[in-house]
Amino acid sequence: MRRWHQNGIPRPRFMEGRYGGDPLGRFLSVAGCLLLLLAMLLGSTGRSSLSGLLGLIAIGLVGWCYFRILSRNYNRRAAENSRYLDLRDRVTGWFCLQKDCFSQRRDYAFYRCPSCHQLVRVPKGKGRIRITCRRCGYAFEKKT
Repeated sequence: MRRWHQNGIPRPRFMEGRYGGDPLGRFLSVAGCLLLLLAMLLGSTGRSSLSGLLGLIAIGLVGWCYFRILSRNYNRRAAENSRYLDLRDRVTGWFCLQKDCFSQRRDYAFYRCPSCHQLVRVPKGKGRIRITCRRCGYAFEKKT
C-alpha cells in the first residue's frame, strides 16, 4: 500500500527507518569538506603526497557521514552521537569556563579546592578569608 501526500504525489519511502542527520554527521561532513579543500590547496603547491593522504581522509569522513545517515541501526548511531556530544561539551565547556573566569576577573578571584579540585569563586578585596568548598565541604584559607 502506497502512502500519498495531500497533492496526490506518492511519498518517498527511501529514508523511512533510516537514522538521518545529527550533530556528529554535520561535524563529519564539514570536517571532510574542509580537509578536501585543504588537500586541493596543498596539491596546487606541489605537496602531492600530503594532499593525497588528506584527500583520502576527507573522502573517508564524508563516506562515514553518509553511512551513518543511511544506517538502519538506530541505537548504535544514537550511542555514537551521544559520545560525540559528551566530548564536544567537555571541550566547549572548558572554553566557556575560561571565558567566564576572564570576564569576571575584576570582581572575583578563582581558586581550586585542594581536596576535590572544584573551581571556587570568591569576591576580591576581602583580605585573608576562609573558603569552604560547596562540593566536598573542605575549608582552606586564601588571600583575595
